[in-house]
Amino acid sequence: MSPRAFLFFGNFFLSISSALLVYILLPFLSSYIPESVTGLVIAGGGALSLSLFFVLPHWGQTYGAQRLALTFGTVEMIALLVLSAAPGVLIGTLLIVMVLALQPCISYTLDLLLQSASLEHDSIGRIRTSFLTAWDIGALVAPLLLAAVLVNSNAYSRVFIASSMMLVPFIILFARHALPRAIVLRPAPLRDTLRCIVRDRDLSAVILAHFLLYLFYIWAPFYVPVYLHNNLGIPWSSLGWVFSIMLLPYVLLEYPTGWIADRLLGDKEMMLAGFLIAGTSLASMGLLTHGSSLALILFILVCSRVGTTLIEAMTEGHFFRRVTEQDVNSMSFFRSVWPLASTIAPIVASLVLFYGNFPLFFFITGGFIVAAGTFATLRIKDFR
Repeated sequence: MSPRAFLFFGNFFLSISSALLVYILLPFLSSYIPESVTGLVIAGGGALSLSLFFVLPHWGQTYGAQRLALTFGTVEMIALLVLSAAPGVLIGTLLIVMVLALQPCISYTLDLLLQSASLEHDSIGRIRTSFLTAWDIGALVAPLLLAAVLVNSNAYSRVFIASSMMLVPFIILFARHALPRAIVLRPAPLRDTLRCIVRDRDLSAVILAHFLLYLFYIWAPFYVPVYLHNNLGIPWSSLGWVFSIMLLPYVLLEYPTGWIADRLLGDKEMMLAGFLIAGTSLASMGLLTHGSSLALILFILVCSRVGTTLIEAMTEGHFFRRVTEQDVNSMSFFRSVWPLASTIAPIVASLVLFYGNFPLFFFITGGFIVAAGTFATLRIKDFR
């Protein structure tokens, strides 16, 4: 098995495990704490992960990216198994914070390994989107598995078990197959990295765009399911297939958009379209009521993922055309937007939900994605 195929398979299983948790964490937490407070738990995971990103380059240099991925995956699997045993409010909350903190760290290690295996600069868009497509296929499988596990039930402990079992093949892959060691150079001081990024308009713009994407990835996947299930009363047996169809644009469009960006159009135009579609669709969630049909809900959700597919493919491709595996600081900063967004987005959500309601939350966040996404995209320097 080639190193890239190895990483694609690992990303697939990691995706299933992560996606299973995204859909049920807020409904699970809201069973014993108020909905307006659940976001603070998600923010805690983001804050812990963000702190780990300051030491990840050093750990990668000392222990190697593959060993880190194996260690993080094993710790997360054990934490999920303990969660399935209902350990109590305090321990359960702390374990959720730990699991959420580890996921961006694992993805960072995979980035280091993939970047070292991606030497063809003119194929970066296709390589990155193939890697993302492996994740997307796993994310598409996850809702179907979720519906099967939670049929006529809210037994979330079953989901924790299923999520942990999806990490078993990930751990076996990394334990039995040695990858070429990723080059992790000694990182420069954070201040120098920030100064370099701020002075580079194009680099700062693509990182901002990626940050906005991950704000969406907190606001939509975490808060849409709890709204549809808890507030509109749609059962998991229906939401499972709805969420699975919702994710089809990632599988169908991710690689073609990477090819188009490499060969024909460039990144800027498709990125702008993505922000307009994704933000408008998120805002439209605020118009849904108990009488809204599943067909309408599905249409809005699919449109939102068409938009984020374009954003994801364009930000990933644009950034990794600019850097090599030796740009450890830029890569670390780029990936740190995930935990940064995981810290900020839930706090914003908790504030809005504390003083307002879900429709207001969707209007505010959707409008912000459109406005800020347009600003970031217009600062991008297109390659074509």
